[in-house]
Amino acid sequence: MSVSTPAIDSLRKQRAAMLSVGSNTALVIVKLAVGLAIGSVAVISEAVHSAMDLVAALIAFAAVRASGRPADADHPFGHGKAENISGAIEALLIFAAAAWIVREAALKLAHAEALEMAHWGAAVMLLSCVVNIAVSSHLFRVARETDSIALEADAWHLRTDVYTSAGVMFALGAIWVGESLVPGVHFHWFDPVAAIAVALLIIRAAWRLTAESVRDLMDASLPPEEERWIRDYIARLTPTIRGYHRLRTRKAGGRRFIEFHLLVESDMSVEDAHRICDVMGCDIEERFPFSSVTIHVEPCNGDCKPNCRSGCLLSREEREELWPGAGEKGGSGQE
Repeated sequence: MSVSTPAIDSLRKQRAAMLSVGSNTALVIVKLAVGLAIGSVAVISEAVHSAMDLVAALIAFAAVRASGRPADADHPFGHGKAENISGAIEALLIFAAAAWIVREAALKLAHAEALEMAHWGAAVMLLSCVVNIAVSSHLFRVARETDSIALEADAWHLRTDVYTSAGVMFALGAIWVGESLVPGVHFHWFDPVAAIAVALLIIRAAWRLTAESVRDLMDASLPPEEERWIRDYIARLTPTIRGYHRLRTRKAGGRRFIEFHLLVESDMSVEDAHRICDVMGCDIEERFPFSSVTIHVEPCNGDCKPNCRSGCLLSREEREELWPGAGEKGGSGQE
C-alpha cells in the first residue's frame, strides 16, 4: 500500500506537469512546421492550440509548485488557491486562442487557397492524438489521486486537443481523398471549417474551466454529495452529541476546509469534548485527505424552544426522556 503525503503528492504533480510541458513543446514545433509547409490554417491553428497548452502546462507547473509549499505567517491557510488562479488564467488563454483561430479561419474562407500535401497534415494530427491521449490520461489519473485542479485543467487542455486534432485530421483526409477521387474539384474549404469547429470546442472547454476556477476562488461550498457525507456522519454520533449547526465548507486547490459548531451535554468535561472532536476530525480527514477540520464546541442544557437553531439531532422522544417537558417544546433546526 503506497503512502501519500502532501510532499509526495506535490512531487507527483510537478513531474506530471513537466511531462505535459515536454510533450506540448514537441507538438508545437512539429505542427507549426507542417502547417506552414502545406499552408493549412487548421494545422497552424492546432499549433497555436498546442502553444496555449504549453503555456498552460508551464502555469500548471508553477501552480503545483506554489500550492505544495507549507503554510507560513503570510499564508496561514496554505497556498492551495495558486491552483485555482492557474485554472482561471488557463481559461483566459483558451479564449484568446479560440478568437485567433476564428479570425484566421474567416480570412482563409474569404481567400481560399489549395492545400499541398494534405496527407502530411493528417499524419501530424494522428501523431498529436496518440501523444495527447497518453499524456492526458496520465494527468487525469494524477489529478484524481492528488485532487489537483491545476492538473485537471491541464489534462482537459490536452484532451480537447485530441478531439480538435481528430477533427482536423478527418478534414484534411477528406480534402486529400476528395481531390484524388474527383480531380479538378477543390475541397480546401474543409480546412477553415474544421478550424472553426476547433475554436468552438476550445471555447466550450474554456467556459467549463472558468466556472470551476471561479467557484473555488469565491469560496463556494463543497459539492452537495460531500456535504451530505459530513452531515450523515455527524448524525450517526447521536446521542453522544446533541446536534450541530453552522456547517461551512470551502476548497482551496486540493485542500478542503470544514468547520461547524458541535453541541454536547452541558456537564460534559472539556477533556471528553476534546476527545470527541479529535475522533471526528480524524474520521473526516480520513474521508477527505489533507483537509482542515475546525470544530467549535457549545453546551446544550436541554432548554428546547420552538425557535431553537441548535441543529438538534435528538428525536422528540429522546429529548423528553433526557429533559421532561422538552419534547413538547420542539426545537429541532439546523443552519
